[in-house]
Amino acid sequence: MVVEALVAPAVEAGVNAGAVVAISAFDKLAYLKNLKRHYEELLQEAKNLWELRYNIKAEISKNRRSRDTTKWIAEVEMKESEVRELENKYHNRKNYRWGFSFRIVLSKNMAMECKKIHIRIPAPRMEHNSSLHKVVEELVNSLDYTEISSIGISGMVGIGKTAIMQNLNNHKGIAKMFRMVILVTVSKDGSIERLQHQIMGRLKLNVGNSEIDNAVIISEELKEKKCLILLDDVCQSIELVKIIGVVHDNQKCKVVLASRDEGICKEMNVDEIINVKPLSNAEAFHMFKRIVGEHFYSPGIKPMAELVLRECGGLPLLIDKLAKAFRRIGGDIKLWKRGQESLRNWMNMQGMDEVLEALKFCYERLDSDAKKNCFLYSALYPEECEIYVHYLLECWRVEGFIDDGQLVLKDFLNFSLLESSGNKRSVKMNKVLRKMALKLLSQTKDSKFLAKPREGLHKPPNPEEWKRVSRISLMDNELSSLPETPDSCDLLTLLLQKNKNLITIPEFFFTSMCNLRVLDLHGTGIRSLPSSLHSLICLKGLYLNSCINLVELPTDIDGLKQLEVLDIRGTRLSLFQIRSCTCLKLLRISLSNFDMGSQTQNQSGTVSSFVSLEEFSVDIGSSLKLWEVIGSLIVEEVATLKKLTSLQFCFPTVDCLGLTCFQILESFDDPNYNCLKFINCKGTDQVIISKVLAKTQALGLINHKGVSTLSDFHMENMSNLIICSIEGCDEIESIFDGTRITEGVLEYLKHLQIKNILKLESIWKGPVHAGSLTHLRTLTIVKCPQLKKIFSNGLIQQLSKLEDLRVENCDQIEEIVTKLENDGLESDQLPRLKTLTLLYLPNLRLICADDSLRWRALQRIEISLCHLLNSLPFNDVNATKLRHIKGQRAWWEALEWKDDGVKRRLESLCILN
Repeated sequence: MVVEALVAPAVEAGVNAGAVVAISAFDKLAYLKNLKRHYEELLQEAKNLWELRYNIKAEISKNRRSRDTTKWIAEVEMKESEVRELENKYHNRKNYRWGFSFRIVLSKNMAMECKKIHIRIPAPRMEHNSSLHKVVEELVNSLDYTEISSIGISGMVGIGKTAIMQNLNNHKGIAKMFRMVILVTVSKDGSIERLQHQIMGRLKLNVGNSEIDNAVIISEELKEKKCLILLDDVCQSIELVKIIGVVHDNQKCKVVLASRDEGICKEMNVDEIINVKPLSNAEAFHMFKRIVGEHFYSPGIKPMAELVLRECGGLPLLIDKLAKAFRRIGGDIKLWKRGQESLRNWMNMQGMDEVLEALKFCYERLDSDAKKNCFLYSALYPEECEIYVHYLLECWRVEGFIDDGQLVLKDFLNFSLLESSGNKRSVKMNKVLRKMALKLLSQTKDSKFLAKPREGLHKPPNPEEWKRVSRISLMDNELSSLPETPDSCDLLTLLLQKNKNLITIPEFFFTSMCNLRVLDLHGTGIRSLPSSLHSLICLKGLYLNSCINLVELPTDIDGLKQLEVLDIRGTRLSLFQIRSCTCLKLLRISLSNFDMGSQTQNQSGTVSSFVSLEEFSVDIGSSLKLWEVIGSLIVEEVATLKKLTSLQFCFPTVDCLGLTCFQILESFDDPNYNCLKFINCKGTDQVIISKVLAKTQALGLINHKGVSTLSDFHMENMSNLIICSIEGCDEIESIFDGTRITEGVLEYLKHLQIKNILKLESIWKGPVHAGSLTHLRTLTIVKCPQLKKIFSNGLIQQLSKLEDLRVENCDQIEEIVTKLENDGLESDQLPRLKTLTLLYLPNLRLICADDSLRWRALQRIEISLCHLLNSLPFNDVNATKLRHIKGQRAWWEALEWKDDGVKRRLESLCILN
């Protein structure tokens, strides 16, 4: 009876408060003490949810809501009634019979309800098969892979990373894969405590006394749950062990993080990184049309929409904002025109605050003024313009921003502030980022830019605009004249390149530009430079390349005492005319700049007079006969340049290389990348070539005679090779001869290209030694009509890092992976192969004899004109990352299948023509 008397009040109170619960004495006191706090926290969480519901209902009219959005609103309204009931009980708590016990249970229920109030927000809509949708599907497939426990998503601000994370959070496939999905936005300050509290709230865990305790509590909980943690907007590297106690050996818990900085993904050692690219024009157009709705079909709107989309740079966030802004305008063409015109100053448009702040945050994260200056400098070039990397780094250096810009450039690429081109020789700035950069520049007092590149200008800006600006870019216009004497004493940079109609520069044009550091006139039509050039006493970089009419320089050019970089390739200038520029550190010339008339003897010693040269380039062009006449003389002079660290040069003969290469190579204090090409040469002179090869990272063997294998050059001399290209060498029968090798070779080789080798019968002849080609990433084989086997003698077992295999126009190849030539072939061979391209292989019958290989990294296959290939080596469990199969429809329809389910799975990945 005593026990009943003690329990009854708590049970009755629990029933009245909405739940039957058992609570310890210690917890009773805590819940009683925190009743008001739990009430306030519940109302705050509820208020946030109601506000979100209100915004969604206001933004999306009832007849335009998706089924998921309608369902979400209904769930929120149901949750609202539950919260209102608890709120009423809190206000009427004094009226209950067992007031003390009732408050304890009410406090606990409010705390629990606060944790449960999280309802998945409907994710932004993604069109099926759009690029963003494909990223989501790629993530789902990768997360199903046992060996992947963490994935990083990178891309510039506004690219759609958050939309991807939200769609992943709500994905049905993810719901089947994981018991719980936790999506949290990481705070900008990277607070460990705040992040832990968010995760613990979703896991319904009580917070510990310290961050270490919290990590232990979370880790213990996750050991028993298949959980996916989505960390959005990660702005700095996070040690997951410190935050959630999760390490890579926990197979039940997986992590996906999204960051603007690819470097953060790398620092966190994720298993896979997916870089999100801007939407294609077609995708951007479709998204804009969908959001604008019925007004899009009003007369005259479509052309205006296309003009608007040009300003969006393929960024979903900006497309969404602008489409909603124009939707509010309706179908009035006049208002659309007015809105489109205001886009020139789009940062001030209503609703753009979020975009601007996100972009500015990327800029502010740059940790030095030098990096910020380098970024803003890139805005001088036209939008989406490809900027050569070497040129950009030179400009940064001579402008005084930074000595070595490679690491800065790497940061920009990681942070998506610049984009790399396919060949990695050039970069470009997204037009939206460029607009932001110009906006920032317009707000600064210290540094003002006049940037009007590629705007079709026929006349230069008026003289007033030239005043008090530090950098001017008028490149790639239609200018035919310049101001006579602009007042530009603050000017540091002047970019006038690619104005083909600019023939004359006024005599006193440069008079006031005493602080100018970079002058780029390349590709203009100028015939001479004015005498006022000597006023440029601070000039460090002068670009005159491709000025095909330029024949004359002022006689007092020696006044340019600080000139470090000079490019006169493709001009009609004589090297003799620049002989006084002895402080040059970088010089690029063409063979034509050696005036070979009566002054040939006078030019003897000209090259050697540039004693400070660190980088030297001679463009031979089509003047090989002329090079044979004067090459030896130039080579001897080049060999005297003791400070050289970079040399782009063509030696007339192998013998000539032998006479001077040792002096040249020894002058390289720190050669980062040495490239050696043999073109139309013969033989393998051991003494001459071996020492050069030992310091070579890239080797090109083109139309070389007198060798039957690369091994003729002695493999021990090529231990530093990273790139090797062999083309048109008709006597080569095997690339490598294992019978002449006693140990692993070419362990650092990453790229091997073999083209047009008519007698080639094998890639590797004889035994393959362990350690050979272990870092090879790309293998390209084109036009080798006698080649029958690629991976012979177990070669495939060495290629654990091969990512890209391309085989094209090889008539005799019947099988790519031949089991008979690879004894003990394991299922995990070629574990990193991502791309397989097979083109014009008329006798190819099989990729592999069966489907035993896992193809665990394979993402893309392209097959064309391989008419005898009638099966693919895939089943329902291998090639799980495959995303694209490109080929002809007739070939695909003729394929034979053991399992129709496999065909259906792969058919959805096809791009057929």
